[in-house]
Amino acid sequence: MMNVKTLFLICLTGFFLACSATAQNTNELATPLAAETNSAPSKLRWLAVTNGELEINGLPWFKENGGSLSRLPLRSKSSFRKEVWSLAQCPSGGRIRFRTDAATLSIRLEYDSPPNMANMQSFGQTGVDLYVNGNYMVSAVADKDAKKGKIYEPILFDFSKQPRTEREITLYLPLYKPVKVVGIGVNPAAKITRAKPFALARPVVFYGTSITQGGCASRGGMSYQALLGRKLNLDFVNLGFSGNGLGEPEMAQAVAEIDASCYVLDFGANHKTFAAMREVYAPFLDALRKSHPTTPIIVMTLLHTSRENRLPDLGKEWPERRRFIEQVVHDHIMAGDKNLFLVDGATLLGSNPDDCFVDGGHPNDLGFYRMAEGLTPVLRQSLSLR
Repeated sequence: MMNVKTLFLICLTGFFLACSATAQNTNELATPLAAETNSAPSKLRWLAVTNGELEINGLPWFKENGGSLSRLPLRSKSSFRKEVWSLAQCPSGGRIRFRTDAATLSIRLEYDSPPNMANMQSFGQTGVDLYVNGNYMVSAVADKDAKKGKIYEPILFDFSKQPRTEREITLYLPLYKPVKVVGIGVNPAAKITRAKPFALARPVVFYGTSITQGGCASRGGMSYQALLGRKLNLDFVNLGFSGNGLGEPEMAQAVAEIDASCYVLDFGANHKTFAAMREVYAPFLDALRKSHPTTPIIVMTLLHTSRENRLPDLGKEWPERRRFIEQVVHDHIMAGDKNLFLVDGATLLGSNPDDCFVDGGHPNDLGFYRMAEGLTPVLRQSLSLR
């Protein structure tokens, strides 16, 4: 029979083994899933983003701008405030799409600067997300030494030991940092064909604030527009500008330039005063409706924020802004606008909404997921989607 001392030693050994296994598993979970940082194989065929074999979505002025990843037209640069133009160089919502039977896929990237935000990690700021057949695989990200002239050349996948097959590729561009995509690398003999078509030929265009731009999703593929795009197979354009979604006439003109299947408006939170918001809101909607008399427009009232619970002035003014937006939409509908839809931002995040924030005001991934789920039936209805 086993004595007490032997039994104690066995139990102690088991305890240390369990601790070791737990530590190992913890280390594995803590390792970020980033693309391999070693250089790509030298024998790859490199495609420029301007190559006609690649489809660029979410950047309406891409061709006009000569291949720039800017979200606004270069010809109108002088008409935009410098803050707006600077933010427009972050290609939020931009995607590179194609089908390929390549065994290896790589990408060459150059960033202007390293990630530097306190409330948004490097994957969300700088990440280029790879989705294969609609499923997330890996991200290429900038490090603390990112600067102009430094080229990143990560391997996104290497399936050279697997049977050759065709895959649908989507690369989501960064939400909050400018990036230059120098090239996409594939095997020399790899075939490149067009990505599958969207459910609708025209994109859904989103205009708004930092939340619209993608703050603070963990990565580009987790913005609520990206979630909606995959769920409903829709193309989209992201015209969110952090702290600068102010509804200026020049922005109304830029939004109206895009031939959209639907427009989604979520601005009104960036104005310092209710009076400033009230001055521009109805004119923005009027200008958009004048240019597109029958295109569906979805108007969101201000999203709930936990700051309403702790800042008395905000707790009083946010409901006033919501009521004003509701009245503007109601007046349009009563005047005969049958393609205008209202979404209550105060309830969009569902139960326990304060769990949906990074910093009390910007959604985390749970928040963006709930936004996408709440907007799905409205988009289905407005676009007559099955």
